[in-house]
Amino acid sequence: MSQDILFKTENFIFSYRVAGILKRNGKILLQKPKNDNGYSIPGGHVAFGELSSETLIREFKEEMNADIKIERLVMVGESFWPWGNRPCQQISFYYEISLCDEKQIPLEGSFSAYDDFGNERIDLEFSWINLFDMRNLVVYPTNIKEDLISLPQELKYFVYKQE
Repeated sequence: MSQDILFKTENFIFSYRVAGILKRNGKILLQKPKNDNGYSIPGGHVAFGELSSETLIREFKEEMNADIKIERLVMVGESFWPWGNRPCQQISFYYEISLCDEKQIPLEGSFSAYDDFGNERIDLEFSWINLFDMRNLVVYPTNIKEDLISLPQELKYFVYKQE
């Protein structure tokens, strides 16, 4: 098994993550750990030697048993936030995606899955959220909500800093 591009030292964390923007009937699929209130775009950490698009296909298969098609790269972001007691810097690629088979996951409501994060198992909840209701939720990174509602036509770069 390949190692994720996720470096942890005594003083900081660096992460390379990819996420898939999946929209259907005015809703977007978001994920959150079951013990958290904050949502994010489904995805995962890129492994050494792996293309970001390959990571996204693998993550959706591992976590949801869903086959996806990569449509296009929409956004690239640099995010900075406290992860536990250490600062984290993350490079993220956000792709617009579609399902290859809509029967593989529920298309309404919420469903559960899990992710193995190092030696830790994280229980995840995936939810279909109305695009406009998303404005009232905590979605990370918080500065891309409007871009998720109406995807940029050209590749967008953003920076997110949480103090």
